[in-house]
This record gives sequence, C-alpha cells and structure tokens, in this order.
Amino acid sequence: MIEIKNLHKKFGKNQVLSNLDLEINDGGIFAVLGPNGSGKTTLIKSILGMVVPNKGSISVLDEIVKKNWRYRQEIDYLPQIANFPGNLRVKELIRMIKDLRQKKSRVEELIQLFGLEPFLDKKLGTLSGGTKQKVNIVLTFMFDSPLIILDEPTTGLDPGSLIKLKKLILQEKNKGKTILITTHIMQFVEEMADEIVYLLEGNIYFKGSVEQLKTETKQIDFEHAIAAISTHTADA
Repeated sequence: MIEIKNLHKKFGKNQVLSNLDLEINDGGIFAVLGPNGSGKTTLIKSILGMVVPNKGSISVLDEIVKKNWRYRQEIDYLPQIANFPGNLRVKELIRMIKDLRQKKSRVEELIQLFGLEPFLDKKLGTLSGGTKQKVNIVLTFMFDSPLIILDEPTTGLDPGSLIKLKKLILQEKNKGKTILITTHIMQFVEEMADEIVYLLEGNIYFKGSVEQLKTETKQIDFEHAIAAISTHTADA
C-alpha cells in the first residue's frame, strides 16, 4: 500500500525527516504518533504529495509519488483544519467536491448518519467547530477509495458523533481498506489501531501493535507505555 525508503526532508536548517523507512501493508488501521515536531505532519503531507522530500522515494498503491498526481484519486484525506470558504453553503460545498472528484458517492447516507440535514442550507462560516468537523468527515468518507488518511479526526466531536465515526472507520477497515490516522487521543488509538508507528526527531522509533509496545516498555496500559517511550527517547 505505502512504501517509503530513505526519506529526508529539511525546512531551512531544520531536519524534519531523516533516513525514514516505512512500509504499510494493505488493510488495517495504522496510527502515526509522536511528540510535536516529530515529523508526523510532514510525513503525511509527503505521502499526499503536498511536501516534496529532499531525498528518498515514496510509492502509494504501487505508484511512485514523485511527479505524479493520479494516485491521489485513490486517497480520501481529512485535514486537521479544514479551511472552508465561509460564504459557501454546506450543500454547495458538497456538490462542488462531488463535481471535482467525479466518483460515485454515498453522501446522502453520511448526511443522515451525522444529522447534517438542518445545516445543508447554512453558510459554512456560521457553523460551530463540531459541525464543520462533521462536514469534513462526510467529505472524506463519501467516496470509495482504498486509502484513507485522517489527521486528528476526533477534533470537536461530541460523544455521539465520535461513536459514529469509530463505527464508520471500522466499516471501512472491514472492506479491506487502509486507514492512516494521526491523533493525540491515546484512548482512541488503543481502541482503534491495529498497529502504531511512533516518530521521534524525524525517524521511526517503534512500529508494532499496542500490546507489543506495552510489552517492550513493561507497562500495563497504553498511556503509560507512550509516556515511557517518550521519557526513554528524551533521556537517550
């Protein structure tokens, strides 16, 4: 699904990714974790072609990313902050995205799932943060792509909507899709992720299951395991 070799990225003098190798197989939920500045966002944007690495190679769905845009048609992406045009109505934005992607969608099902019917005629600039995130989720899941990338997907969601999002992610996983998630909510990771990738200073410090991490750090719960790995790397 995703294969990354010897990835390097600098912004000025700041080395963000350094000699990073990563392979993510087809199917399953993968959580990308790490402290602020560890390179998570740069890694995700490199996979999406939004950041051009200084060195290394990335292939997605057997397509080399460099100088190629077609592979992005097979990715659904939820950004951490969706900067929607405030003067557009919700239904206008949805129609615009449908026209751009020109793929079969299940938008009506998702609108009903997240209770967005009363907001379709409202301008995006008038919506609360939580409602904007629901719109963001609908736009992400309305198409049937094999790779889904979710950047902090739980932001602003009420408990009921969070439960619906979890069910939606699991449904997509059960279809054989690959879901890549970045989040700071450890309970969400422990409940949802098949595998975690822990980044530190632009490289991969750990890759494996939650249980493997707990065993390696000799901790009985996931949050303490993450704290232990963070403390260990800071002391190293």
